[in-house]
Amino acid sequence: MNEMSEYSLEQIFPTSLPGEWGDDPEFGGNALVLRAADFTKDCQLAQDIGAPRHISAKKISSKRLRNGDILIEKSGGSPDQPVGRVAFFDRASDSITYLHSNFLQLLRTSEYFESKFCYYLMVQLYASGRVLRYQQQTTGIINLKLEGYLKEKVGIPSKSSQRKICCILESIDQAIEHASALIGKYQQIKAGLMHDLFTRGIGADGKLRPPREQAPDLYQQTPIGWIPKEWTYKPLKEIFGSKQITNGPFGSDLLTSELRKEGVPVLYCQDIKPGVFARVSSSNVSPQKAAQLSFCNVRKGDILLAKVGTPPCDSCIYSENEPAVVTQDVIRIRPSKLHASGFFSAWFNTGIGRQAIRRISIEGTRERVSLGEFKELLLPVPEFPEQFEMSVRLQTLLDYLSACYTEQNNLQKRKSGLMHDLLTGKVSVSPSTDAKEVADVQN
Repeated sequence: MNEMSEYSLEQIFPTSLPGEWGDDPEFGGNALVLRAADFTKDCQLAQDIGAPRHISAKKISSKRLRNGDILIEKSGGSPDQPVGRVAFFDRASDSITYLHSNFLQLLRTSEYFESKFCYYLMVQLYASGRVLRYQQQTTGIINLKLEGYLKEKVGIPSKSSQRKICCILESIDQAIEHASALIGKYQQIKAGLMHDLFTRGIGADGKLRPPREQAPDLYQQTPIGWIPKEWTYKPLKEIFGSKQITNGPFGSDLLTSELRKEGVPVLYCQDIKPGVFARVSSSNVSPQKAAQLSFCNVRKGDILLAKVGTPPCDSCIYSENEPAVVTQDVIRIRPSKLHASGFFSAWFNTGIGRQAIRRISIEGTRERVSLGEFKELLLPVPEFPEQFEMSVRLQTLLDYLSACYTEQNNLQKRKSGLMHDLLTGKVSVSPSTDAKEVADVQN
């Protein structure tokens, strides 16, 4: 175990500053103000951050963000995302002035602590649920009782050990970032391929048909737009049969008290990526409960869609051998042998599919679709051989994306475990730990 000294969070962060929203900008404003919307779910800053605002020179002088500052969300949150997320600021620039909004608080460490270590510590506190006791909901907004939260006591190792722990965790972050960059790259390649396939299809010669601008006689205009003449179009309920399209149980049919660590997997929206099934949830139900939910069971080859999202209806094929069940926010389509699952799943992820879904989506706190309207949605239907050929051409990219998502999830799980072990002192890391030992800790 590392030797740990106990401190309160307010001792670690002697500087704690509320934010500023300022005035509507003139000519682009003089500052970018960060909001909770600029935080990702895993407590990182998004790529593009800040809203242009006009802030007084006095406020800029006292509250301009510096590299190493930690921002904590003190108002916001949601039923499934507690308030209290943090982000590490490292974007300081001579040419851009950054401040934080009044829904955030700036926390700045004293010289006795490594700011990046303290950021990881705050992430761990959030992930462990210690922040939950400081949630306060008055209206629709959840507030963080920050004064009470900052009195929390934590164990801190020596500053040299803090640096070593940061080195380990930053190397994991770099690997996660690399995996994310690969996912982004191949998503762009996939988008281009999907656009060509779903606007032109594959002709009898095995090649993409010429674009409609070059060969208009090969295409027909329909209620769902221009499609190849060989294709038809039908509502989903006629393509698959209405009973084969369902979502999971509502309300008390699947209580939190019935979920467990082992059993039959329960699938959620976050397990569905466009074109790729990558389970990140960990809830299960007993085999007996799964039998009661047989109407929404899932087997390999089924099409899954996230009923809720921005936008809704991200779609993938369930690729696991073990059976599962879906929640009320996931739609399951069971295709027959006459359907190429990959074709229909991919269509929902195209720009054309997104536009069709948007027309039937219901706006609210979370955008969603109703199952009834979803079943009426019109889709293009090529002959099966063309469906199959299009699916095959997409699958190589989807397999690679799936491997990237799996690697990303494994790294995130490893990081989560390391954060717990290192930041609680369960695993000892001395200042003299060399690079090989760091790699051994990661593995």
